[in-house]
Amino acid sequence: MARIQDMLSDQLKLPTLPAIAVRILNAVKADDCSWAVLARIIESDPALTAKILQIANSSYYSPSSKVSNIEKALAILGVSALKNIALSFVICNGMKGQAGGSFDFDFFWKRAITAAVAADLTAALVKQKKDDTFVTALLQDIGILILYSYRPNDYLKVLDEKKTTGLPVQEIEKKLLGFDHPELGAEVLKGWGLPENIHVPIRFHHSRDGVPAEYRVQKEILLLSDKLSSVYHGTRTVGRIHEIKEILERSFGKKAGDVDSLIDAVADKSIEIISSFEIHPGNMKPFSQILQETNEELSNLSISNVYLMLELKQAKEKAERLAHDLKDANEKLRELASRDGLTGLYNHRFFQEALTQEIARARRYGRPFALVMFDIDLFKKINDTYGHPCGDEVLRCLSKTVGNLVRTSDVVARYGGEEFAIILPETDIEGATILAERVREAVEKLEIIARGIRVKVTVSLGITGYIQGARVAEKAHVIALADKALYISKQSGRNKVTAVQ
Repeated sequence: MARIQDMLSDQLKLPTLPAIAVRILNAVKADDCSWAVLARIIESDPALTAKILQIANSSYYSPSSKVSNIEKALAILGVSALKNIALSFVICNGMKGQAGGSFDFDFFWKRAITAAVAADLTAALVKQKKDDTFVTALLQDIGILILYSYRPNDYLKVLDEKKTTGLPVQEIEKKLLGFDHPELGAEVLKGWGLPENIHVPIRFHHSRDGVPAEYRVQKEILLLSDKLSSVYHGTRTVGRIHEIKEILERSFGKKAGDVDSLIDAVADKSIEIISSFEIHPGNMKPFSQILQETNEELSNLSISNVYLMLELKQAKEKAERLAHDLKDANEKLRELASRDGLTGLYNHRFFQEALTQEIARARRYGRPFALVMFDIDLFKKINDTYGHPCGDEVLRCLSKTVGNLVRTSDVVARYGGEEFAIILPETDIEGATILAERVREAVEKLEIIARGIRVKVTVSLGITGYIQGARVAEKAHVIALADKALYISKQSGRNKVTAVQ
């Protein structure tokens, strides 16, 4: 718990409850709160009002007449239900994150909304329906979002280990972080002011022991809702269904037919609700329909064989995803291994490999290429006068400037220290000289602000290359020629370009 409290003390990074959610919670807690007061708070946010009316008129609640305003919604749904619908929309909208990153926020909320619908339906089936069931299930994994927002690199390690080992995510969190997402989520929700009957079941929803007696049924419903959501958003559909049937029969005396109807209802009801949260439900369909389509594909095999083939199909899809993830990870590692840590340019090793390949291409096809080598004039004086952090900023700024001047096919590398190299495929000496002059002029005009100090620098450049019909020299000789040209630029006054053939 101490490690969670350490995290919670960092108020700059952990999320706060949106202002309108705080107002709703405070209004509901107040003894003298009227429907009109709560309605005015919600109606102050037109987007929230529209979403609530959309939900109130949906088949999920099936009102007998059209709900046209928040006060009518309150009369039909009640204060608790309306409060929870509003909180669900506000919290989800406030924690959607940026698209295109390593964490799929839309998938997280799609899975969470499905779990919330599943919890409501399950609670009704076992006659344990409560006003807070939906929002409790919706927020049961909110600790995952908070962990990712607070420590993204660490949490991506958790997700990677989950993919490779198949262990429960909370076990991996405990091992790598010292606590798990249910503990953190419960603490944050408690800090937000959400009632005990929401944050306590969330704290224990993955626990076997220590669950307070009054919350054991809610905890079991959360567990079932998570498994029901996994049927549609996971990779172990058949296994999950067997687990759901076993729990419902053992704990609540429900038969297989009841469970089959429940599983299908989760998909039917979730599609509409997910869309209300402005998230695309994807190709979600009732499980019985999935089974029927699989059976038709397999020429009416027995139902046990259909289950088996569905499991095999999901296992194959999971293996393909893992292979794709591994390929992406390897590509990222290769890219990192080929880059200089300070400047982001290619490193010396990559430069040597790229130049070897370019010389081999020139020998085989007779195509031209050029090599530019340059370094920063009097760079040691910058380090000695202003310090190495200032020198590092000069290297970074100059590297970015040069990188913006070249083509995507060119290779810009940090050769070592303050010395750089550019490999220019399909470029003769004349073309390389034009590029080198552009680099020289751009650097000369550059004003670098490093640690509050304005620094001006220049570069000296040397060029060599291969022209069609000439003998292709060995790599060491090509580098030596470019280095010789650079030396001439230095000796003749610096801030110059020299070409040697």
